[in-house]
Amino acid sequence: MLLLAPSAGAIRPAEPDTGAPVAAGTLPTVFPVPQSEQALPGGVFVTRTVSLLAGPTADAQTLDLVRAILTSAGAQSIVGTRPPGALVVSVGAQASGLPAEGYSLKIASGRIDLAGTDPAGTFYGAQTLHQIVRGPELPALVVTDWPSLPRRGVVEGFYGPPWTAAAVSDLLDFLGAHKLNTFIYAPKDDPYLRSGWRDPYPPVQLDELRGLAARAAADHVTFTYSLSPGLSICYSSDGDFQALAAKLQSVWDVGVRSFAIGLDDISSSWHCGGDAARFGNGPGALGSAQASLVDRVAREFVANHAGAGRLIVVPSEYDYGNQSPYKATFMGSVDPDVILQWTGGGTYAPVITRADAAGTRQVFQHDLLVWDNYPAVPRAYPRALRLGPYVGREPGLSQYVQGIVANPMTVPELSKIPLFTFADYAWDDARYDPASSWAASLAEAADGDQAAAAALRAFADVNYTSPIDTRQAPDLAAPIGAFWQAWRGGGSATGEADALAAAFAAVRDAPAVLDAQLADRELLAEAGPWLDAAAAWARADLAALDLLLATRGGNGAQADLDRQTIGGNVSQAKAATFPEYGVGEPLVVGAGVLDRFVADALAAA
Repeated sequence: MLLLAPSAGAIRPAEPDTGAPVAAGTLPTVFPVPQSEQALPGGVFVTRTVSLLAGPTADAQTLDLVRAILTSAGAQSIVGTRPPGALVVSVGAQASGLPAEGYSLKIASGRIDLAGTDPAGTFYGAQTLHQIVRGPELPALVVTDWPSLPRRGVVEGFYGPPWTAAAVSDLLDFLGAHKLNTFIYAPKDDPYLRSGWRDPYPPVQLDELRGLAARAAADHVTFTYSLSPGLSICYSSDGDFQALAAKLQSVWDVGVRSFAIGLDDISSSWHCGGDAARFGNGPGALGSAQASLVDRVAREFVANHAGAGRLIVVPSEYDYGNQSPYKATFMGSVDPDVILQWTGGGTYAPVITRADAAGTRQVFQHDLLVWDNYPAVPRAYPRALRLGPYVGREPGLSQYVQGIVANPMTVPELSKIPLFTFADYAWDDARYDPASSWAASLAEAADGDQAAAAALRAFADVNYTSPIDTRQAPDLAAPIGAFWQAWRGGGSATGEADALAAAFAAVRDAPAVLDAQLADRELLAEAGPWLDAAAAWARADLAALDLLLATRGGNGAQADLDRQTIGGNVSQAKAATFPEYGVGEPLVVGAGVLDRFVADALAAA
């Protein structure tokens, strides 16, 4: 697999970069939404020659990003001196009084001053500057910002084909650009992590991991390698522990500095007779055995590797926060410095509240890192997409958990749509607004093209439902409801029918619009089968709407044609499959909305 060169973490703008100036006194839209953003009078102009002054918290990646931003705004020469009349850009002064990863950005009086509490904070301030710059004229403002959650990111922990190294590299750039700082490498179907955890990596895979660790560092992302030996490990075997330590060492040698042990989704049965003899039997015995393994990893590997991050562990009972014999034994025995992962009150938790987190923290007796299985799709039902915004997580979780990592879908580009909104929540859970964040995510995915953004929204709307928001197609459901209310009331429903036809047409036309307008061809390729299925359902819905109108108008011939059109398009919709999930498994799109309208219309006609 070909790795991309490390980047400065640049992002596509959330709006078209027209070069038009921002009016004085206005605030540009920034995502994740900053903690504080204040407009100042006046503005600043990017001169042809810019004086760039570096401070102690500015690293090479941040300075490269700032240079690229200034160049995009019209700077032709960026120097380290102070020529008369040049815009002065100070990057990397030490910010005081802010939490870790915080920054302040002031644009005023012919200067840009960007200070950070640490290199990550300064890097994030540069990402904010990137969103503000739309040309040579910049609004005067001051941004003071910091994250709510210390750990924010993604865990590649789904079942299904693991992402390619190129896809992970691209995601790491996405994380850095959206102020996410954590990536946990834990794909369930990577044999070197689970079924073949003892097997050493071939040189090619080690080189890929080396490249990913370097890419993550450039993006200010902690790359965590998660090994899952629970399918076959003998907890009492020193040989198995040495094999585990050797595997971790091989990954350390290529630059990885953060490690996790995954003990999830495994049997409670012993894999050797020595475990029963040493630990006994039952859930409490399993907890004791796993605690001994985790403690040994913490003592003999992590503690002996200077610069290693805190060990992260997924216990076998990772979902609910209730007390149990396993938890009582495991949680009470594990090194207190270990961070434990929890999925929030269920494998796919509909909601996570502060009370949930506080209670689980008391039971787990360790710092918590939420493994949130959104937008991941269960392995038993992988035919749907989950493209709605991140909801159901109460503001203030940052008071009780170390952080949250979101588990994406197997499709990396489409996963970025909900992950954008997750990043917005994770940065500032108190100010997060799902609706505006979702709209901004679609605009970014469309690279600022309004037609593509509208088509993406129509498509995402019919791939919306999930355990965290059980509504399906909320945009489309509204005109459908209005139509049926008018239709069943006995009126002509002409206006409602026209509005509904336009909504169906937007879904039908989405493939053609995106093919013509969307810059991200990988996203288009991933969405292709679902786009085709949605378009076929929409054609069936339009024919069903016409059937109703023809029937009420007494046009029997047209009604017969409509029924034939409906049948053909429904067959096409049900024939669409995604190759990675195998043939014979029709895709789920707009379930309960697109198909329901067809069924209701046929019944009503």
